[in-house]
Formats: sequence, structure tokens, C-alpha cells
Amino acid sequence: MAFPNGIADFRSDTVTHPTDAMRRAMAAAEVGDDAYGEDPTVNALEEEVAGLLGKEAALFTPSGTMANQLALGTHTEPGDEVVCVESAHVRNYEHGGASANFGLSFRTVASPNGEMSVDAIADAVDAASYGFPRVGLLAWENTHNVSGGTVVPLAMIREGSDYAHSIGLPVHVDGARLWNAAIATGVEADAIAAPADSMMFCFSKGLGAPVGSILVGAADFIAAARWTRARLGGAMRQAGVLAAAAKVALDGRDRIVDDHVNARHLATGLAERYPEAVDDGAVVTNMVVVRESGLPWPADRFVGELEAAGVRTALIVGGVIRFVTHRNVDANDVARVLAVADSLT
Repeated sequence: MAFPNGIADFRSDTVTHPTDAMRRAMAAAEVGDDAYGEDPTVNALEEEVAGLLGKEAALFTPSGTMANQLALGTHTEPGDEVVCVESAHVRNYEHGGASANFGLSFRTVASPNGEMSVDAIADAVDAASYGFPRVGLLAWENTHNVSGGTVVPLAMIREGSDYAHSIGLPVHVDGARLWNAAIATGVEADAIAAPADSMMFCFSKGLGAPVGSILVGAADFIAAARWTRARLGGAMRQAGVLAAAAKVALDGRDRIVDDHVNARHLATGLAERYPEAVDDGAVVTNMVVVRESGLPWPADRFVGELEAAGVRTALIVGGVIRFVTHRNVDANDVARVLAVADSLT
């Protein structure tokens, strides 16, 4: 359902407001000083998530960007390169953190959807020959944001990660929307995490919590990441009020199915009207991408008309409109989008 002001906001799944259950949990949370490791609500959440993903330990962080940055910085040495797809979040959308914080650069694989074959990974590593930076990490992103929330096949991640491990490279997975991937494929989250040495996911995206992400890995890795978290200003105090909301969101993760259903309905409706602009068969999670090249009018006109009708969405690079479904939009809001599209034909 739209927000109380009547706005249906499809810009991102980060715009959701905490539910009444989350607010009650926040108000009642047992807290302590997390910088001293004394917040029982945070500690319980970290222990639960580590168990869910089959790892030894976990670390609660304020944001997904911080969780990714901690992973990159902990796995590598200054001057290293990270192998990833050219459109990876860790490369493009974290404000240059990898280079500014840890002296890292990226060796990229061309990919439209987050996929990297073993051969492509091997070619990227082999290109780092004498005189080039050392390759220090392989990083995946699942689901892959820029391609519209596509799921990277688990078999591919396993094969590529096995190769990385065989040549001594650690593996990190940016799983910001891990639970969308798990629910879309029916694969358990621990199986998705298994090939990786570290993985993060966000409580504040598809799960719908107001704040927070989490990083998992081996106990010594998390201990090192915890130290670096403090260096970056991420050592929180009575963070249990945030962890309590994250716990409610995690417990309610099965409702993500509704987001996927709404995204498919939106994609189908837009594809019926503009088949060259929307590939509805590619919509498997909670994102719908509309390409200006397939529209009969400029993308910014559509975005403007939606805004005038109380519907917000994102116009991103290259004339691409992105719709993201979440708890605070529903089938009625999908119908509002389609009504605007009809008004422009």
C-alpha cells in the first residue's frame, strides 16, 4: 500500500517505513554498548545470522556499503585489485570507498547481468601479469542490481569460486538482496553463501528494516572486520534498538514473495504496452527495468507524469527507468503505474 501521504514510491526498496511490530521491538529492545560487545540484541542477531548462512561469525553494520567495504579491506592488501563485473556495486556505487579507504582498484569482467564464467575470471587474473597490481579478491553480486535484480546462477558462483580458491584468492559475495535471490530460486541461503569466504546482506532493502546490514565469515575474519569497523566509525553503542527491527524483518522474510509477484505484474503490464522497452521474462525478483529506447516518448516524460500522479520511480544512467517493489507498494500501486502509461499512449 502507498504511504500515508498517498505517494507510491518505487525508487528503491530502501524507502520502506518500519512496521508497528518493528517499532514495538525497537522500544522494548534489551540493549548494551555494542562497541564493548555488550549489546545482547545485537549479539543474538549476529549469532542467528551466522547460523543461517553456515558461517562462524557475523558483524552488524550500519549499511551495506560498510559491510562490503569491510570485506574488501579485510581480505586484501593496499594496492591489490578486486575482480568483479564492470557494473558491480562495490566498484561503482560506494563512493570510491575501496580506493579511498584501502588503496584498492578493480579488474573487471564485461557482463550484462552479474555473471562471470571461469574462463572470464581466469583471463582477468592472467591479465595481471608482471608489473601489474596483484589480484587479491574475487567479488560477486547476487542479486545483481544494475541488470534489474537478476539472480546469478549458483552453479556459476560455485565454479568460479572454486577456481579462485584453487589459486589462493578469497571470495566475497555482495548479497545485499540475498533473500530475494533465495526466495526466487528456492535455494537455501546457506547454500548460496557456501562458496564464499564472506557474504553480506542488507536488512534495510527487501527485508524492510529501517537500518542495518550484516557481514558473515570465519571467526578470525569477522574479528579483523570488527576492528576495521571501529576505524571507519562504525562501532555503535546501544545498537540493539536497530537490531531488534532487523530481527523482525528477518523473521518476516517470506513476505518477499509478494514483492516478486507485484514486480512480475508490473513487468507484464508494461511489456504488453511497450514490448521493446521491457523484458518481462527477465524479471525474477523485485525490480523492473524500462529502457527508453523502446518507449514512444522520452523516459523523463514518463517519470514526470508518474510523479504528477503520486508515483515515484528512478531514472538512472542511460535513459533507464527502474521500478523496485517492496512492502509499501501493492497491486493497486502497480495499477496506478499502468494507468499513467495508458494516459500517454
